[in-house]
Amino acid sequence: MTDKADQRCFLVISNGHGEDWIAAALIKALPDNIRAEAYPMIGAGNAYAHVCPIVGPRAALASEGWRNVKGSLRKDIATGGLSVIPPALRFLRQIRGRYDRVIVVGDMVGVLGCVLTGVGDLTYLDVYKTGAARLYSPLEAMAIRRSCKAVFCRAANLAAILKDKGVDARCVGNIMMDTVPSGDYDAGARRSRPHAVTLLPGSRALTAESFAVQINALRTLSANERPDIFLALAGSVKVDDLARSAKLQRTPMLTGEASDVGELSDGDLTVHMARGGAMGNLLATSDIVLSQAGTATVQALGLGKPAITFVNARDRRSRFRDEQELFGSARIVTEADPASVGQALGGLLRNSQERARLGDIGRQRIGGPGAMAAIIEELSGS
Repeated sequence: MTDKADQRCFLVISNGHGEDWIAAALIKALPDNIRAEAYPMIGAGNAYAHVCPIVGPRAALASEGWRNVKGSLRKDIATGGLSVIPPALRFLRQIRGRYDRVIVVGDMVGVLGCVLTGVGDLTYLDVYKTGAARLYSPLEAMAIRRSCKAVFCRAANLAAILKDKGVDARCVGNIMMDTVPSGDYDAGARRSRPHAVTLLPGSRALTAESFAVQINALRTLSANERPDIFLALAGSVKVDDLARSAKLQRTPMLTGEASDVGELSDGDLTVHMARGGAMGNLLATSDIVLSQAGTATVQALGLGKPAITFVNARDRRSRFRDEQELFGSARIVTEADPASVGQALGGLLRNSQERARLGDIGRQRIGGPGAMAAIIEELSGS
């Protein structure tokens, strides 16, 4: 047991639902001589519950920081989103010198906040840029060089750009694949059909709408080809909203499993629900994912599960195209209607060879684990 007086204290900054889960997994992996506090810049930071103390001001944005939707920035500004910036900057100024190390997990928002407030020697885990489309701009590279002691990138070409600028940047694996969450939920025991699908409708404003499309797509399949259905429920999503949107009823039966959220049913199809922290359990027993999520899509593809995604009319097409540069054919893109999604799903369910081919592409495109060990080693020696 390490004496508290001998412990170092780190601050971990994250800015999004998926980023919070990655950061929480990192904190759990820290050695006993390091304790951590978390500053989730957007949202409640539910991923940190029972993991570490949460510090800093709570910020709520209409978009929840999701920039894949057209007009999200304008909407945030129109609904008072700029008001969250001064409290965040005040907090960052106050913490200068308070922590032995500051770690930023996410995109450039946390890094830029630290640059503006003089917080330096960061360890930056860039889980946003893929290296397949948008690379670091000269301004971003300059901000990273000014503020970061070490950077861990998802792609070798990203690390090379920063190395050329004199930054200690590395590509040692995809930390998203080190941090696929798993929990207390026996998905395999709920299997009764030849195939299974996991629904990942997302964690933001369009979640209920996306879920309804996914469920109605499953309704287009014949009873014989319909798979077992699992739903990974993000912490901020209300089950009643999902049930209402898809015309399902919630069944009250729950097991003693901590991640069990019960079932939704219409008497014809049944959806087994688990908390997002048990997503790995669901993916392990599934053949395909229907996904409108961000980080969770990357993790599913990296585990060799082909994904079917539809394009919403409100999506930012430029961001969507950037993601598709990385995912390639491992993510099948359809129109935002049940018939299109159902046709793609039925085709994959009937073709095991194609599922295997797309699964291999996903694993290759996303990359494997390994970053966590390298990051912990770097932090332990700092």
